[in-house]
Amino acid sequence: MSLAILRSRSLAGMQAHEVAVEVHVANGLPAFSLVGLPDTEVREARDRVRAAILSSGFEFPARRITVNLAPADLPKESGRFDLPIALGILIASGAFNAPALDHIEFAGELSLTGALRPVRGALPMALGAREAGRCFVLPAESAVEAAIVGGVDVRAAASLLEVCAHLCGRGELTRPDATAARTAPAYPELADVRGQLQARRALEIAAAGQHSLLMSGPPGTGKSMLAARFAGLLPDMTEGEALETAAVLSSAGLFDPARLAQRPFRAPHHSASAAALVGGGAVPRPGEISLAHHGVLFLDELPEFDRRVLEALREPLETGHVTIARAAHRACFPARFQLLAAMNPCPCGYLGHPSARCRCAPDQVARYRGRLSGPLLDRIDLQVTLPPLAEHELRAGPGESTAAVRERIAAARQRQQARQGRPNQSLEAADIDHHCELDGDARALLGQAMAKLNLSARAYHRCLKVARTIADLAAAERIGGRHVAEAIQYRRSLEQVQRPTH
Repeated sequence: MSLAILRSRSLAGMQAHEVAVEVHVANGLPAFSLVGLPDTEVREARDRVRAAILSSGFEFPARRITVNLAPADLPKESGRFDLPIALGILIASGAFNAPALDHIEFAGELSLTGALRPVRGALPMALGAREAGRCFVLPAESAVEAAIVGGVDVRAAASLLEVCAHLCGRGELTRPDATAARTAPAYPELADVRGQLQARRALEIAAAGQHSLLMSGPPGTGKSMLAARFAGLLPDMTEGEALETAAVLSSAGLFDPARLAQRPFRAPHHSASAAALVGGGAVPRPGEISLAHHGVLFLDELPEFDRRVLEALREPLETGHVTIARAAHRACFPARFQLLAAMNPCPCGYLGHPSARCRCAPDQVARYRGRLSGPLLDRIDLQVTLPPLAEHELRAGPGESTAAVRERIAAARQRQQARQGRPNQSLEAADIDHHCELDGDARALLGQAMAKLNLSARAYHRCLKVARTIADLAAAERIGGRHVAEAIQYRRSLEQVQRPTH
């Protein structure tokens, strides 16, 4: 048989498109041609495949070999096509006989010894194989990841020889156990934080309603410490959320099966580019906001980020997804993350400090705070100022535990699910009118706040959402005046950061 056709997958954003690996071996001068829009990694497969076949004890055919990766207009990248190419060469050259392979898909990078190395995107590819109703053969490490997807027959292989033996009926590839190495999620303990009761309260509200939060305060007041404990306050991930998050991390090659269902916590440095944060590249890859899907994105030293980078966050904060468009490619990535941010009150960090002296001139403070645009700040629901801690607060015993706070948050989330089927932050304008009913005092108070603070329509609706979350934490059916008053305080602080006084 001079022609062999095998199935594999190519990643394009979050989609794993089917690729037919067509291998033709013909008489003629020895040559190895690879066509079908391959990138550099795929073209280098020629050398890897030749060495792997020889190291596995087979004879590499001294004939004209043509490999076509179809469809030709779909970009092909990474070393995942090494395994199907090697198998196709062996089958087409008659090295061994194999049955029809239409019911199997293959992916795996070959080492020069014939061993299989893990590949990126095993989980999205497994989802594609399940839709096609095919078995999926992968390297052992990638197979554990793919086995998380139910309803697909995943087989793990350690080498090219093992796959050949399986196809010849002389061996059986194992089915990996996706639950063997899984560990329970582990998060830092909130009780380690001393003092900062208002910030802890804001953290609880943000977790209960899926709101964004900005913390401002001098250095050493616990902003980063609080942010690191936020993911532990969130409710357990549903099976669908865990699979979505795992698929995004897998497409970036960052997924660890042992950490399935653990909320991601991403904290990029303030020197990160827009492409690093939002995603990009010649072949689009997910950025930090997508890697934080169903988790937490923490931006420390917020004003130090490039303004264009921060402005790129505005649309994903509203829509929960980001679309990366290139001349030849277009990819959509999910980005439903919770934004936590921290900043100093001024460049030196000590504006308003009771004991340390601020060295910043008023215009320096204005320029520093002016790096955060009004439209971006308008999309942040909560803002709190963290004061310096006194000695007696540091010596005080541990605060409320993560488990106790998490229980209240879970109860509030359950009320939201029962009432509207989603967190308060995701409510649309029409839903707000229906689910955020105010009593008389609350309505009057919010009207006064809108006039005095010059709240935009977006800020008005976000105040209502935060007030609804505060009422849910208090197990109140209607939003009362005290709930609105607390919500306004967080928005009022935000306005003060936007327009500093001198």
